Amino acid sequence: MKQSFVHVYTGNGKGKTTAAFGLAIRAAMAGKRVYIGQFVKDMKYSETKITDMVSGITIEQLGQGCFISKDPTHEDIECAEKAIKRCTELMTSGYYDVMILDEITIALHYGLISVESVIESVNNRAANVEVVITGRYAPQEIIDMADLVTEMVEVKHYYKEGVLSRKGIDC
Repeated sequence: MKQSFVHVYTGNGKGKTTAAFGLAIRAAMAGKRVYIGQFVKDMKYSETKITDMVSGITIEQLGQGCFISKDPTHEDIECAEKAIKRCTELMTSGYYDVMILDEITIALHYGLISVESVIESVNNRAANVEVVITGRYAPQEIIDMADLVTEMVEVKHYYKEGVLSRKGIDC
């Protein structure tokens, strides 16, 4: 790519990871190499099967699972620090054309990693690397750094009616 940009998909509405995966498929279909680092996920959701069907996409689950209902542990912090280090190495290498940092803003929100470390990592990426940052609670510094910001706004959601995650639609 002649120029790379930083995207942020944030907000309390559904669709942040879905939008990022859509971009991943589009990029892979155009012959680009895509890396998806999932910062707080460790379960094999339906979307992770994409690597079996689409070449050019690599997914690494870099988290230890959901800690949102409890305080993060020391292990959660270590895991997130290793994850940002790994993503930094990949971004600076320039091997991948698109790097998706899925749910990294959750890691930021819970203080697992610093905003400064993410900004430094993104700013030091190879010139060809497009970066997509996803997750609720994107801090203002990340929004200010980005070239494109989309906020997903929840207007109505069936979860509030007691509908749990449905395989293939929500997970």
